[in-house]
Amino acid sequence: MGVPAFFRWLSRKYPSIIVNCVEEKAKECNGVKAPIDTSKPNPNEVEFDNLYLDMNGIIHPCTHPEDKPAPKNEDEMMVAIFEYIDRIFNIVRPRRLLYMAIDGVAPRAKMNQQRSRRFRASKEGMEAAEEKQKIRREILAKGGILPPEEVKERFDSNCITPGTEFMDNLAKCLRYYIADRLNSDPGWKNLTVILSDASAPGEGEHKIMDYIRRQRAQPNHDPNTHHCLCGADADLIMLGLATHEPNFTIIREEFKPNKPKPCALCNQMGHEVKDCQGLPREKQGKHDQFADSLPIAEQEFIFIRLCVLREYLERELTMASLPFTFDFERSVDDWVFMCFFVGNDFLPHLPSLEIREGAIDRLVNIYKNVVHKTGGYLTESGFVNLQRVQMIMLAVGEVEDSIFKKRKDDDDNFKRRQKEKRKRMKRDQPSFIPGGQFSPQALGNRSSPQAISNPRQAAFEMRMHDRQNSTTSSSPNTSLTSDGSPSLAGGIKRKAEDSDSEPEPEDNIRLWETGWKQRYYKNKFDVDASDEKFRRKVVQSYVEGLCWVLRYYYQGCASWNWYYPFHYAPFASDFEGIADMPSDFEKGSKPFKPLEQLMGVFPAASGNFLPPTWRKLMTDPESSIIDFYPEDFAIDLNGKKYAWQGVALLPFVDERRLRAALEEVYPDLTPEESRRNSLGGDVLFVGKHHPLCDFIVEQYKTKNTEPVDIPPELCHGIQGKLTLNENAVLPDQTVESPVPMLRDLAQNSAVSISFKDPQFDEDFVFKAIVLPGAKKPAPVLKPGDWEKNNNDGRPWRPQLSFNRDRKPVHLDQSAFRTLGHTMPRERGMPGMYANAVPLGTYGSPYTRPLLSGQQQIPKLLSNLRPQESWRGPTPLFQQTPQRTAGAAPLLAWNRMLQSQNQYQPSQYQGLGGPMSYPQRPEDRMDRGRQV
Repeated sequence: MGVPAFFRWLSRKYPSIIVNCVEEKAKECNGVKAPIDTSKPNPNEVEFDNLYLDMNGIIHPCTHPEDKPAPKNEDEMMVAIFEYIDRIFNIVRPRRLLYMAIDGVAPRAKMNQQRSRRFRASKEGMEAAEEKQKIRREILAKGGILPPEEVKERFDSNCITPGTEFMDNLAKCLRYYIADRLNSDPGWKNLTVILSDASAPGEGEHKIMDYIRRQRAQPNHDPNTHHCLCGADADLIMLGLATHEPNFTIIREEFKPNKPKPCALCNQMGHEVKDCQGLPREKQGKHDQFADSLPIAEQEFIFIRLCVLREYLERELTMASLPFTFDFERSVDDWVFMCFFVGNDFLPHLPSLEIREGAIDRLVNIYKNVVHKTGGYLTESGFVNLQRVQMIMLAVGEVEDSIFKKRKDDDDNFKRRQKEKRKRMKRDQPSFIPGGQFSPQALGNRSSPQAISNPRQAAFEMRMHDRQNSTTSSSPNTSLTSDGSPSLAGGIKRKAEDSDSEPEPEDNIRLWETGWKQRYYKNKFDVDASDEKFRRKVVQSYVEGLCWVLRYYYQGCASWNWYYPFHYAPFASDFEGIADMPSDFEKGSKPFKPLEQLMGVFPAASGNFLPPTWRKLMTDPESSIIDFYPEDFAIDLNGKKYAWQGVALLPFVDERRLRAALEEVYPDLTPEESRRNSLGGDVLFVGKHHPLCDFIVEQYKTKNTEPVDIPPELCHGIQGKLTLNENAVLPDQTVESPVPMLRDLAQNSAVSISFKDPQFDEDFVFKAIVLPGAKKPAPVLKPGDWEKNNNDGRPWRPQLSFNRDRKPVHLDQSAFRTLGHTMPRERGMPGMYANAVPLGTYGSPYTRPLLSGQQQIPKLLSNLRPQESWRGPTPLFQQTPQRTAGAAPLLAWNRMLQSQNQYQPSQYQGLGGPMSYPQRPEDRMDRGRQV
């Protein structure tokens, strides 16, 4: 969801929701990686039932990664996607269901944001290419050294949109991948797999939520199902809370800012393209063995425990002395609704509410103060009570003026501190830094120091360079001629980067000054603020949007055609008289078709993904819709600093005009293009060991064309309709590989069939409640009365994982002694390990008796308990994952774990390269399978 910094704010305020993932690494022998047996217990000490993959969060980093070399072709991209799914599956290890959802055709409200993103991506890509060529010419003209330019077609990420050939090929590859895993991986043995590709309409995460809602409404649903959803979008947290499932976890990549990236011109680290000087590449290693290697660190994952977030919210939202009964589930729905005001993918955020300024906390405080007057909650099962919302918004409107003034004061204070910091750094920088052979080297450089050659000449060059600099600095107002001599023609104008203040865009709104509302509506909407009719129209559209978004999160898409028709939001003080505004939507609306959506969101630069005659509508000056595809457009920073934070001022697409123009080119579609332009559905896969397999095979044998209900007892309680699939994966039929580097599946035993969720009436309301029979997870947070209850004087021990009984990792005396020998031991240096004996060594009951003349030597693993009460030290898979890879295994611990018959996954290893799918042994299913 478009909520900048939402996850950062959430994780800082509620830190216990985060758990680091423990991942078992594949063991490597003679350069061949042994596959991991995912049928064994989860190393995170929790068993998940269902795993849902928001596939677009996987497709993008695999096709155009930012921290490693990009795949060379489409085949490598597909293999990278397979490996990413394997990693997630290895961490989560679901036991019932794997649901893969790719973004299909989105509602019109979402298409406006997609259109803005794709136009920006195309514009920024072309500008970056032009800037790169310009800098390249300048460097080569100065005699710089750059590697030869690669003749490589730029990957256009806009192809990751429903209806393109890339997405159609991806669906074929995923069908092959699922069949391969069902045939060969023991962890997939009893798994039900559902694939919802780009032909099925709806955003990926909302297709997942729709599936969960419909299954929850079935009588056979297990209310204690443990869900795990993979995705990086912030709205997944809202969606998970909206399900009211007690066991819901999100897995996502751990964000690490400021990752080093190589320069796109010289491929060297440490600078960007704009700062490239074309210097020769330094020798990497003694024999230049690291010349082509990049410092790649494998991405780590974290769990977000929504059950712990619910604990936090219960403490924060619980209110006493209410005139009505407090219902925590309803208050969670209100909290989700209030988060929409700070931003989402469908509406711009209110000008007075910025999450970095504590907007959500401010809304919660106002909510708790006003809820006594409202007489009830703001929402109920996805429907909004506008009269109560009006009271909240008007309360925010009363403090809007002070919010804007405080924002200005904070911004001025920040600029002042930055200015003082720049002056301080400029004052404290050394007057002279040697260069060339004597230049300072960064710590940890892999290359060994080179011997000094011709030191006299190097010293002479440094003296001359210093003399020239001192001459130039002594007369700063004197310009220089081409040969370096002073010129009397006049002074040099100081560059912008040398000044104390950075140039900023002019702010014509000035929200901190009187008259801000008049200036806002005049500049943003080109109307006068006194135009009450227009302001009410803007507010009504925004209120409709709030109702539509909440309905979308709790009930599904209320209308495929609705969208917010403005680029900017109104003020909170304008939400007066909204209680009587209608919030109903037209029924029976239908989504766009895939190629129609491409015409609505693509710029002309990405027209190569469309049929030729359709593409012509984007570029032909005589086209009736040429105004939908501007070659250039303005970006309003709207008070922000960076262009990506601004508002792209693109014209809205008129659906009626678009469909009228497309009617003329529809006959030009080929049969293949017509197939890609049709809407599809979900496909269900099972392996030969699954109880449902024989039932599905029987449907194909009898050629039953009528939809049949899934027997819930055969499929973990899952219900829905099954129909025969034209391109089905069938047992004993070869599954051809769409990727040339991967083998065909000649001995296939998996089967697939079309699947449709249980259907309900259009007016049916899914209740936002905790289902009967659901068990509340054990509390994780520290009880408020812990000290009062004494608890035998035990201190509170935070729970850092899914298992409360996990022992904390610690070092014994032998480990301290080893560190004392290996770490630097400069006395008096803080933070260093010295020769001092660790605490407790002499007083330990397990210390060997001291012989005459013998120094004290701690016993190995001296902190172990006696055998009768021994639980063993913390197993390796229970330890907090370290940030460094390649640690050597502790042999003594491994032996003890084997003696206790405990599960022992492999130790953390470094990145070993892509897995070799064609060379995987055929007997993988039989190896390591549990009986």
